[in-house]
Amino acid sequence: MGQKINPLGFRLGTTQSHHSLWFAQPKNYSESLQEDEKIRDCIKNYVQKNMRISSGVEGIARIKIQKRIDLIQVIIYMGFPKLLIEGKPRRIEELQMNVQKKLNCMNGKLNIAITRISNPYGHPNILAEFIAGQLKNRVSFRKAMKKAIELTEQAGTKGVQVQIAGRIDGKEIARIEWIREGRVPLQTIRAKIDYCSYTVRTIYGVLGIKIWIFVNEE
Repeated sequence: MGQKINPLGFRLGTTQSHHSLWFAQPKNYSESLQEDEKIRDCIKNYVQKNMRISSGVEGIARIKIQKRIDLIQVIIYMGFPKLLIEGKPRRIEELQMNVQKKLNCMNGKLNIAITRISNPYGHPNILAEFIAGQLKNRVSFRKAMKKAIELTEQAGTKGVQVQIAGRIDGKEIARIEWIREGRVPLQTIRAKIDYCSYTVRTIYGVLGIKIWIFVNEE
């Protein structure tokens, strides 16, 4: 049977670049990796707590981390940065303090920047958060999937595939439902494909959402 590989890892070095850029000696590698994970978790939790509106969409597309000897540079790509920055001007400083506490900063400074992405619904993470919000509000999954696909098409992508797995609509037997629009060439390494898998906790169990978005061809 055809095995599925993660499209991002499959394309590393051609159309996809790493989300963390640093160099570590073998004995320190695991620590650095855990540090990255801590930074990402901390930022996500903070954003979840402090979002003004409860649309369920946090709007973090990805978090890039670059480490130098004395500086950790974190870039947060957000779809709706207004929601975070509005209200309090010192939000970013507060976030920095939080992350530094969490790491009890081993090496020097931490710098956080927020970058706005132009069409947020062209990013699978934000789309998955949107679908998750819909499913939590008991919207039927087909409606949610169709709506998500419409949003993606407006963002000007070439193709999108959405898959939901688990106890859909609270049925006893878990199943997988998927829907595709446009073309999603997973085997073509030239094709830039954005992918994310997202778990959503509903009342009747955990659902998994996977989204593939075909952005463009090199």
